[in-house]
Amino acid sequence: MANYRRGRINDEVTKEVAQILREVKDPRVRDAFVSVTGAEVTPDLKYAKIYYSFLNGDEKELRRGLKAASVFIRGGLAKRMNLRITPELTFVRDTSLEYGAHINKLLSKVEDELAEIDAREAAAVELNPQDDEEE
Repeated sequence: MANYRRGRINDEVTKEVAQILREVKDPRVRDAFVSVTGAEVTPDLKYAKIYYSFLNGDEKELRRGLKAASVFIRGGLAKRMNLRITPELTFVRDTSLEYGAHINKLLSKVEDELAEIDAREAAAVELNPQDDEEE
């Protein structure tokens, strides 16, 4: 039961932090097109990891901007959510999209190699038709 509640809190924190990030005026955050991909709140609600991805900008500058804006974001979260304790926020870059793209690239490479092997085998069969006639 408690795990279900935590899942709902994680979803709500994700949604609210994403909305609050649109209000941040820091150009390091505003210009980076930050997307909140998830949140993980501890069972005691004291800490929350906010997973994000971004399109533009320098990662170090964005991290500094998020750290500077975390007080503002936490305050907005306290106003919007009715929690006994508002968690301290830690921002963690979500690399799952990049990892997925890397895996997709590897799978495409394997697929191309298999297609190349199949093409070579088909060409070899066409060059040696006597093998089929003997059977």
